[in-house]
Amino acid sequence: MSYTVTTGATSVDCGPDQPVLDAFLRSGVWMPNSCNQGTCGTCKIKVCSGSVDHRNSPENTLPQHERVEGFALACQATPRSDTTIDPPIAEELTSTHVLHDFVATVSEVRDIAADTRRVLLTLDEPLTFSAGQYVDVTVPGTSTKRQYSLANPPAEPKLLELHVRRQPGGVASEWLFGTIEVGDRIDITGPYGDFTFDEDATGPMALLGGGTGLAPLKGIIRHALALAPEREILLYHGVRTCADVYDADFFRELEDKHPGLRYVTCVSRENGGDREGYVTDAFVEDVGSAKEFTGYICGSEKFVEAAVKSFKRRRMSPRRIRREKFTAAG
Repeated sequence: MSYTVTTGATSVDCGPDQPVLDAFLRSGVWMPNSCNQGTCGTCKIKVCSGSVDHRNSPENTLPQHERVEGFALACQATPRSDTTIDPPIAEELTSTHVLHDFVATVSEVRDIAADTRRVLLTLDEPLTFSAGQYVDVTVPGTSTKRQYSLANPPAEPKLLELHVRRQPGGVASEWLFGTIEVGDRIDITGPYGDFTFDEDATGPMALLGGGTGLAPLKGIIRHALALAPEREILLYHGVRTCADVYDADFFRELEDKHPGLRYVTCVSRENGGDREGYVTDAFVEDVGSAKEFTGYICGSEKFVEAAVKSFKRRRMSPRRIRREKFTAAG
């Protein structure tokens, strides 16, 4: 049995246990989405007719008074009947990469920094995605899913690169830093996320990443340089200690090949790196005006908020600032 979920002139079939967001994305219809865990509120919709089950929607993201008013989180809500919804930007619904389930083989696991690993996954079939998006990875033997940004560009659709930070006591961390082995077969779903490379922006770019927030920025930069090798790109990677820096050799080699690229490491809690202190301060010190720039930010919530302020201080247009907030998980 399935229900019909309609917005404007678009209708999709949705199973009774299927989140509304999942139904739209699997039908190739865009809907705002980011964390896919109910914590960010990006996918909040208004139910105009019919009803939904809010399931595990967090109270702090979807308070009771909003539920009474008909709001729901598309990544959590499942239909109880045929339903009509009014998405936040309904007039901008467009085609998107179709959401698919895949089986991947673990092809490499390597420690690249303190409590950080690179995991390479080989897919049986290619994944079509936009630079900056992420995939859901299911921890083998459990129903636990975790989200990991893709550090590879779309030109590498069958070899996915993930950067994983250890979370002490986490279910996924116990696997990724314990029992995982090359050759393991795992289930993934993707692509997800609205944090993507802006194909229409042709001017300079500034990218600020905190910790493993470097992952999607790496994919975005590689894609951008493949399209325009001479493009001006500023990449700032912020970490706490020198032991947290990774992929420095890769970006130094990329700098040699592309004179428009500048790569800066910022270490906040000890001496070292290209700069001592915070990424946000370094950017403000280095750039007098970012009016013509497009900005990309990825990291913790506090990191993203501080980085947005730095971009705005240098007159970057808010509509040109793209951001991805990492949600802590095991």
